[in-house]
Amino acid sequence: MNNLPKLKIILCAPRGFCAGVDRAVQIVELALKKYGAPIYVRHEIVHNKYVVDGLRKKGAIFVEELSEIDNINAPVIFSAHGVAKTVPQEAKKRNMFFIDATCPLVSKVHIEAQKLYKQGYEIILIGHKGHPEVVGTMGQLEKGAIYLVETAKEAEKLEVKNPDKIAYITQTTLSLDDTALIVSTLKKRFSNLKEQKRQDICYATTNRQEAVKQVAPDVEALIVVGALNSSNSMRLVEVAERAGCKKTFLLQRSSDIEWDNFNGISRLGITAGASAPEILVDEIIAAFNKRYNIEVISNIVAQENISFNLPKELR
Repeated sequence: MNNLPKLKIILCAPRGFCAGVDRAVQIVELALKKYGAPIYVRHEIVHNKYVVDGLRKKGAIFVEELSEIDNINAPVIFSAHGVAKTVPQEAKKRNMFFIDATCPLVSKVHIEAQKLYKQGYEIILIGHKGHPEVVGTMGQLEKGAIYLVETAKEAEKLEVKNPDKIAYITQTTLSLDDTALIVSTLKKRFSNLKEQKRQDICYATTNRQEAVKQVAPDVEALIVVGALNSSNSMRLVEVAERAGCKKTFLLQRSSDIEWDNFNGISRLGITAGASAPEILVDEIIAAFNKRYNIEVISNIVAQENISFNLPKELR
């Protein structure tokens, strides 16, 4: 007879890998098969230690800058977060063969920034300072062409040269609610703020946050599987806490579980950031299965069937 305490696990869906992450990881794996090791990757291909370590074992070498690469005959891949224009320029100067694994939805923001700039707009980027995606987006234009705003408070104080011709773009992995507040603040400040036809926050970020909003009020604890440097995973923790689940934990692996945090609970929510593979979710469920009599159900808010084409070099 099973004397373990009962635990209902509600899985948020969608969760885990998005199409951009899936494509980026495939690019590294296919490049390793086609060209052989080593393959260099500028910055972590996606923000997940398990994924990066797995690719490292297969022969990928991760660097932060192209200057760290001595072997210019080995292919180099740019991460899913995108890079400043100076990076491919440097690669071309050094005659390096490179493949760009930037998520197409991030590339869309880059194109948008360039188009707005050509039309004479001053550009506000809503995003997190220092995040590689933000560095890459700001690096599409000359220095000083983009104003970075992280909070509504910063939006209130922002001074621009021409308030009559101002537009905004956003990082793709932001909190929907925080961004809406910042945009609302900017609209109050700048009556001619150019509206976006479609938001830059990507479908995957939106779907994962909506799923968490539904589950968080009905569970006693919630686990977000993801990395500390993953923007979209960190936003899921914030969304869960705001939606009413004060016991929300960001975990990379089952080995990170502090079991005292889950004493006495009967309902647990689990989700995963867009760069966390499903195998890590399975691992955490298996760990709970050893200590609880579990029932697993899914709470589905959207179906995702998006996929992106691979670069022509790998098709």
